[in-house]
Amino acid sequence: MTNSSKKPKKSTRKPVGITTHVDLTDTNGEGLWLESGFTAFVWAFAIATAGTLFWMSEVIFKDAWPAISKFGLEFLWNPKWDIGELQFGALPFIYGTVVSSAIAIIIAIPLGLSVAIVTSENFLPSWVRSPLGFMVELISAIPSVIVGLWGIFVLIPFLMPLQQSLFNNFSWFPLFSSEPLGPGMLPAGILLSIMILPTVAAISRDVLLAVPVDLRSASMSLGATRWETIFKLLLPAASSGIIGATILALGRALGETMAVTMVIGNSIQINQSILAPGYSIPALLASQFREAQEELHIGSLMYLALILFAITLLVNAVAVLLVQLIGVKGAKN
Repeated sequence: MTNSSKKPKKSTRKPVGITTHVDLTDTNGEGLWLESGFTAFVWAFAIATAGTLFWMSEVIFKDAWPAISKFGLEFLWNPKWDIGELQFGALPFIYGTVVSSAIAIIIAIPLGLSVAIVTSENFLPSWVRSPLGFMVELISAIPSVIVGLWGIFVLIPFLMPLQQSLFNNFSWFPLFSSEPLGPGMLPAGILLSIMILPTVAAISRDVLLAVPVDLRSASMSLGATRWETIFKLLLPAASSGIIGATILALGRALGETMAVTMVIGNSIQINQSILAPGYSIPALLASQFREAQEELHIGSLMYLALILFAITLLVNAVAVLLVQLIGVKGAKN
């Protein structure tokens, strides 16, 4: 006799023709003309955006061609800029752009990360954290010319005693070897750091908030302190986003025009001291492009614009590669 109380085993075989993993996004919305039309609409805008980039590159390159054909690559390391003799070189402006942006990013990274940590953790009550984060982000809404005026009338007088003290005590050090005149590379870098601070702080805070709370709890349950959890868990987990924020901020620092023009001093001479005046590529374009008459002068300015364009694209490309590299390493770990 068979045991009637024994339950039949459940079949583990899957029905033929049924898949367990279905990606509905693989479909293109067959039968829905509206969805097809919207897809074409989005594709058109994406292609138009990429096409605009190539269009801009073509226009800049075409206008810069007289200077490219005249000076070639020597333009990059030539320090002379003489409109009367029609002799032009980009070195002082590349130097000023890179140094002022480097000062800005060195100051903005620790400040932005500090703001991001304070506003993403519960060190302070929420009624303090929210207004603090909002006020920092509000800096990005201030027009560039207003920031420049603030730099002239407030920041430079405020920094003069510090600059003078650096020169008096550390003039033997090359970075502080020239007597400050007021406007210079250091005020320009500090002003740029204030302008890019919201970018670093806001994106870093959002990335830190995206780290699951369970990771924090697990780390602290194993005996880690709050700061150990922040430095050994949260910041490494959010490193790709923080690097992306830093590169975005660097891109804005490289291209900032009006505020830098008002405080950098606009000196064509290359000086290793950050207390001395300098000149950046955007500042030169803003101050000379309108008055340029000679074809070679206009071409040299467009050549500088092309160099700035290439630097910005290179910085963004490096950022994308870094973020992807960190993402791959994180996935392996």
